[in-house]
Amino acid sequence: MYGYHGKILRINLKTQEVKVETLDLDTAKKFIGGRGLGTKFMMDEVDPKVDALSPENKLMVVTGPLTGTATPTGGRYMVVTKSPLTGTIASSNSGGFWGAELKFCGYDMIILEDKSEEPIYLNIVDDKIEFKSAKHLWGKLVGEVTDELQEAHGAKARVMTIGPAGENLSLLAAIMNEKDRAAGRSGVGAVMGSKNLKAIVVKGSNKVGIHDPEALKAVFKDSLKKIRENGVTGEGLPTYGTAVLVNIINENGAYPVNNFQESYDPEADKISGESMKEDYLVRKNPCYRCPIACGRWVEVDGKQMAGPEYETLWAFGSDCGIRDLKEVLLANDWCNELGLDTISAGTTLAAAMELRELDLVKAEEIEGQPLEFGNVNAIVEWTKKMAYREGFGDKLAEGSYRLCDMYGRPDLSMSVKKQELPAYDPRGIQGQGLQYATSNRGGCHVRGYLISPEILGLPEKIDKNALDGKAFWAKAFQDLTASIDSAGLCLFTSFALGADDYAALINAVCGTDHTGDTIFAAGERIWNIEKMFNLESGVAPSEDKLPRRLLEDAIPDGPSKGQVHQLDKLLPEYYELRGWTKGGIPTDERLAELGLK
Repeated sequence: MYGYHGKILRINLKTQEVKVETLDLDTAKKFIGGRGLGTKFMMDEVDPKVDALSPENKLMVVTGPLTGTATPTGGRYMVVTKSPLTGTIASSNSGGFWGAELKFCGYDMIILEDKSEEPIYLNIVDDKIEFKSAKHLWGKLVGEVTDELQEAHGAKARVMTIGPAGENLSLLAAIMNEKDRAAGRSGVGAVMGSKNLKAIVVKGSNKVGIHDPEALKAVFKDSLKKIRENGVTGEGLPTYGTAVLVNIINENGAYPVNNFQESYDPEADKISGESMKEDYLVRKNPCYRCPIACGRWVEVDGKQMAGPEYETLWAFGSDCGIRDLKEVLLANDWCNELGLDTISAGTTLAAAMELRELDLVKAEEIEGQPLEFGNVNAIVEWTKKMAYREGFGDKLAEGSYRLCDMYGRPDLSMSVKKQELPAYDPRGIQGQGLQYATSNRGGCHVRGYLISPEILGLPEKIDKNALDGKAFWAKAFQDLTASIDSAGLCLFTSFALGADDYAALINAVCGTDHTGDTIFAAGERIWNIEKMFNLESGVAPSEDKLPRRLLEDAIPDGPSKGQVHQLDKLLPEYYELRGWTKGGIPTDERLAELGLK
C-alpha cells in the first residue's frame, strides 16, 4: 500500500470509543485524499442540515497521499466539517509539521464524533490513543498550550489546538498548529470548541510507503527545478513572503481600503513585504519540506513572533485605514495566540468601523478604543474582545455579515456566503470576482487563485479587466486547486507546476495512473460534491453573488478607477461550462458522468 496507510481513526468524544477502520482505496483514488476525501465522508455520514455547533456535526482531519512524503511542500492537512460561519462545507488547509506527524502515526484521517462532557485533549502516539483532561488548559493561549503539551509529551510531539476564540465559539475561530500555522477559515475552531476538544498531540514512527522511490527522486528533482526557476516561488515569495503582493496589488488598483470604499492606497508601502523585511524580519519560517519558505519570523520590541501573510497585513492595515506596521504585526500575533482567522477578524473590524462612521453603531455601545478608520490603538484591543466576546466584541465574534445585519445594513459586509472577502478588489480583477462568487466555502481567494494569470501572468498573462475566457479560467483553477488540496501539497506550488506534474508526483508515490486530465477530473468531482453538500444544507445558488457595493459602486480613484464587477455577464457561461442548469444546479447527467450518481 503506497501513499496511504489505509487506516481511518474514528473517535467518539462522548463515549471515548476508538475504532480503526480500513480506508477503501478505490474511494481514496477517486477523491485523492484531504479535502476531497473529507467531503465524501461528510456527505455520506452527516446530514448537511445539521447545526454546525451541535454534537451531530463531525470534525474530520484528513491528510493527502503526499502528506509526509519527500515531495515539495508535502506536509499539508485539511480540516473538513460543516461551517458555523457560512453553513457550507468547510475545508480549511494548514501547513507546518503537524499534518506530516499525523501521517507518521499511521492514519490517513481522523473522524471526531459527538461531544466530550468536559474539556479534553487527545494524545496519539502511533496506535496508542489517550484521552486526557484539558481542564488545566482551558482558557489558555495557543502558545501556552503548545509549550505545556510539549513539556508533557516531548519536544518532538506536534500540537494542534484551539485558543480562547474557539472555546467561546467565535464564528471566526481557527485551529492552530505549531503556534502560528492555521486551518484558519470558516470557523472550524468553533466546531472543535463545541466538542470540548482543546488539542490533539501527535507523535509517530510510521513511514509512508513509496511505490517507486527512483521515479519519485526524478519527479522531485524536476519539480524542485521548476519551483526554484519560477520568479514567484524562486524569488518573490522566499524574499518577501506573501507580503510581496502589497505593492503589486495596490499598483493594479485592486487593493481595498476602508472596507472596500476605495481600492488604492498611496501609503501602502508602509505595510509592505519590503518594509517588513527591512525593519522587522529575523528569518524565514518554512513548513515541512518546503523549498519556497514564504513564512516570516519577525521581532517587535524584543519579542520574536511569526510574521503575517499579505491578507493579514491588508485586513488589519489598509482595510482598517491603518499604516502602522508594528501594530499590524502585534494584531497578527494576537490572532495566533487567541486562535482567530486573521482575514475575517480584520475585515469584521473594518465593517464595524464603517457602521460606526455612518453612526449606525452608537458611541455609547463602544466601551474602549473608538472603532474608527485609522485608529492604530483599536485593532489589538478589539481583536482580544472579539475572541473573549467582551462587550461589543460579542457582536464582532459573529463575523461581519451577522454584525451588519444586526444594524440593518448586511450590504456593508464585504463577504460571500457570509465569509469575509480577502485582499483583492474584484472590481479591478474580473475573473477573481467570479471565483469569489462561486466559491463553495464563501469569500475565499485560495479556491481558485485567478490572481496568478490576471496579475502575475502565470501560467500566462490575461487581461484582468476583460470578460472573455474568465469562466474557463475560473473553472480550471477551481478544479486543479481541489486536487492539489486533496493531495496534501501547498497551493503555492501551482505557480510553477501544472496538472501533469501533480499527476507524476502522485503516481510515483501511489503507483496510480493519473494524467493531467484525470487530475482535473478528480478536482471537478470534488467541486461538484461540495456543491451538492451546500445545496442540501440550504445554501441556494442565489448565494453565488458579490456584495452590492462591488457590483454598483465604481472604484473612485487609482489605476482601476471607474470599474465595477460584471458578474451578471460571467455567471451564465460559468454554469454552462460546469454542465449545470441555468440556475446553477448540477444536473443528474453531469453528476453521473463524474461518478457521483
